Amino acid sequence: MKKKVLSILMASTMALSLVACGGGAKQETPAEPAATEEKAEEPAAEEKTEETTTEETATEDTSAASGDLIKVGIINNDPNESGYRTANDADLKAMFTEANGYDAKFAYSLKNDEQITAAQGFIQDEVDYLLLSAADTAGWDSVLQDAQAAGVKVILFDRTIDADPSLYEASIVSDMAKEGEMAVEWLAGQGLDEYNIIHIQGVMGSAAQQGRSGALSDKVAAESTWNLVTQQTAEWNAEKAQQIVQSVIDAGTPFNVIYAENDDMAKGAVAALDAAGISHGVGKDVIVMGYDCNKWALEELLAQNWNYDGQCNPFQASYIDEIIKTLESGGTLSEKTIIMDEKGFDAETITQDDVDKYGI
Repeated sequence: MKKKVLSILMASTMALSLVACGGGAKQETPAEPAATEEKAEEPAAEEKTEETTTEETATEDTSAASGDLIKVGIINNDPNESGYRTANDADLKAMFTEANGYDAKFAYSLKNDEQITAAQGFIQDEVDYLLLSAADTAGWDSVLQDAQAAGVKVILFDRTIDADPSLYEASIVSDMAKEGEMAVEWLAGQGLDEYNIIHIQGVMGSAAQQGRSGALSDKVAAESTWNLVTQQTAEWNAEKAQQIVQSVIDAGTPFNVIYAENDDMAKGAVAALDAAGISHGVGKDVIVMGYDCNKWALEELLAQNWNYDGQCNPFQASYIDEIIKTLESGGTLSEKTIIMDEKGFDAETITQDDVDKYGI
């Protein structure tokens, strides 16, 4: 469809009341160049680790209706990265359909260079909107400048990037730094004599990893009783997290906290604890912390097997749709950045209602 030249303002006509984030689950790494797809089906159940995932789905005579549809290119992380990402991808696919007025194509990768290649392909395909959840915060200026020159409007979702705000229309994101601050503040409130922490990080360079790592690193630097037993990336993956914890156990190094930057990695860490007969949860040997609020993870809190879970809201599609409708109607946005409200859950206070309401 014809692209309209719209002014970019720091505002949104939407009234926003948001609850929840991700993640950074938040939780593999495709290796071949990212490709695009026509109307993707549900993501494959098996986990992708070394290849970019793309899929194609049947359309209802898009050629006949394409002139009336808004063309959207959506670049996301691997749907099998985590429960958060699966929910995020499903939310986008439910919104960006022909029935809702969109001709949508999807590309997936956990590698920045592959995502950039996909973005260049979407620009060449003359999409109207480029929706982006970046694998890394850096390296996007050039391709976003190309998009702007081609009249392609960019909307960020889930993750921020280090780029001039004039290069994108809006950003719908979680405050990952605040997520980390809330979690570390909760941990400090546990009043341990000494904190010996296994820190399991997400994909390095992602906004989720940077935000959730930052607060903990600052606290460790400031407090003599806070120690990092190990700090390694498991790239959101449960098996890799289990290996990290198992190596610490095998080395005989004492620890009493597992700080995992998503639920899947916390789950892997707990598997290593269980195999070694180490107790965990409320009143036990090891405090277990995760992020994303998968329903199964909140159930672990309810059973007091875990101690803390930070929320990350995957449901951003309706807000993106609202922004696009505003721009398509010639309106302007009153907010450039929309930050989603989020919570942190404690095993000693969480309720079944919380699990039902906030679990994804």
